[in-house]
Amino acid sequence: MKMKKDMWLGLSERAKKSLVSRDYKTGSLAQRISESGVDAGDLVAPRSKAELKKGWIPGVEIFSRTIHPQRHRGSFGELMRESEGILGKIGLRPKQWSAARMFAYSAKGFHIHPPSIPVDTTAEKWLRRLFVVLPQNYSSRPYDREQWDVMFFLQGRAEIFLRDARAGLPDRSMRFFVDGDNHRGRNNVGVVIPPGVAHAIRAEGSEDVIMVYGTSTTFQPEFEGRIASEIETTELPASWRKFLSS
Repeated sequence: MKMKKDMWLGLSERAKKSLVSRDYKTGSLAQRISESGVDAGDLVAPRSKAELKKGWIPGVEIFSRTIHPQRHRGSFGELMRESEGILGKIGLRPKQWSAARMFAYSAKGFHIHPPSIPVDTTAEKWLRRLFVVLPQNYSSRPYDREQWDVMFFLQGRAEIFLRDARAGLPDRSMRFFVDGDNHRGRNNVGVVIPPGVAHAIRAEGSEDVIMVYGTSTTFQPEFEGRIASEIETTELPASWRKFLSS
């Protein structure tokens, strides 16, 4: 069907002025990691890919999990084995395990845990040494003095947002989608988040999200800093309210 020159002729002037066109260009992998988001399965690939390395936040780990179907009963999936896999490699053994449920259409606003900085150096020098100069010297990480998180998703689908806020490291963002065990596939992953990396989670779709997470220290309220967490109480964006009331 041939469209008229002004295809929006049937709208009011106010509505026409409010219209914008969405950009459907996908962009590079590095751009999608930091902007629109990617499937978690795309991030489990080897880090040697230059584009993947360029957009990666140092210290973040994303590792694949295998979920085994048990016909007519459900499924089975391992979380971790001591001294094996990624957690064994980096020497992270959680001291506390917790569970959380997020209702559909809800979100947890950004929060962050403080890195532990030795008194005889600066934050910039220490963090660059740990994550840039000697990134595989895992034994130097003070897991017992700062909170590292390792997250597993058992139900639903979640969108994860990460933002590096550590002194001396590049400002980088990561955005990716993780599937719970009830959605078997390449997006069944575990996620390790270092202190100093702000993180937020949003339930994707109409299903509750159930997660299990381990922390390198037991819960300490002073280790949690809130950043831009008003999403937990905001009902509608300001632009929606303005349009609806116009």
